[in-house]
Amino acid sequence: MREQLEELKKQALIDLEATQSIDALEEVRVRTLGKKGALTKILRGLGKVSAQERPQLGVLANQIKEAFNQALEAQRSRLKQSALASRLQAEQLDITLPGRERAVGSIHPVTRALDEITTLFTHMGFPPATGPEVESDWYNFEALNIPADHPAREMHDTFYLPPAFDGSKRVLRTHTSSVQVHFMENRKPPIRMIAPGKVFRCDSDVTHTPMFHQVEGILVDEGVHFGQLKGLLEVFLVRFFERELPVRFRPSFFPFTEPSAEADMGCLFCNGKGCRICKNTGWLEILGCGMIHPNVLDNVQIDTELYSGFAFGMGVERLAMLKYGINDLRTFFENDIRFLRQHATVGGE
Repeated sequence: MREQLEELKKQALIDLEATQSIDALEEVRVRTLGKKGALTKILRGLGKVSAQERPQLGVLANQIKEAFNQALEAQRSRLKQSALASRLQAEQLDITLPGRERAVGSIHPVTRALDEITTLFTHMGFPPATGPEVESDWYNFEALNIPADHPAREMHDTFYLPPAFDGSKRVLRTHTSSVQVHFMENRKPPIRMIAPGKVFRCDSDVTHTPMFHQVEGILVDEGVHFGQLKGLLEVFLVRFFERELPVRFRPSFFPFTEPSAEADMGCLFCNGKGCRICKNTGWLEILGCGMIHPNVLDNVQIDTELYSGFAFGMGVERLAMLKYGINDLRTFFENDIRFLRQHATVGGE
């Protein structure tokens, strides 16, 4: 039996050293020391050994068990260290490689231009106001003195929606002038405000999109005259384009203003000498304006004998195109990442 125990010790230590995983190590332990293991089977034969030899064999069995357990824990520790080293090797980061660049978002050129226009007018005393994008026929047309036969009210220009519950016509607003009506009907002069926001028209080409942005503004008070309007717009254009610019006003027609004018500024690209952008005129059409028509003031119960006012309106995309040198309006809405990256820092803070 002594020879069996010595042989068991020798073989068990060899098996332990040969293991390559914790699972294999556990198999050797069970095979050696388990309830049905080799050592247990040998010790069951102690009853056949003489009483004199039995204690010596018991001491030897305990020594073998202790030696096995020590070797088992040592091998377990080595296997854990090896597994950890392998994992660290597999998951290591090569800090010598360049890092992955994270794209940083930027403000869209239209949003930037809209914010800048709003800020400039706010600093000049014209706070922004908002209104619904789905409007009634009254606020979008009638209250603004736009007659029933005006081309702007045709289906090819305006997005008409299903009628309201009371049967009245509803449209996607074609201008933010409707916000001015909402604003004026609930207030008494003096009134100053601008109406920045989205507007909608049935049009799509290089210079038109079905949805675009406008900023329109009004001033209503005693003694308001066209000279004040001219001075305000000249100051705004100089501040927005950050350079001195000549400005001229040409007679025009808008149903909600009388007299009406188109404001032109000197061409940014040729300094008034004439180029393809300004069609060799030296001037760029920039916005529409005029004195508020008395009918509009009457519609919001403002006394036209006592008060007068002016109004102006501009397309944000047009101003952004001129300021940032963009020649196709549609690129603002195509989400081309190259275009957005190109203009990510244009006019940045």
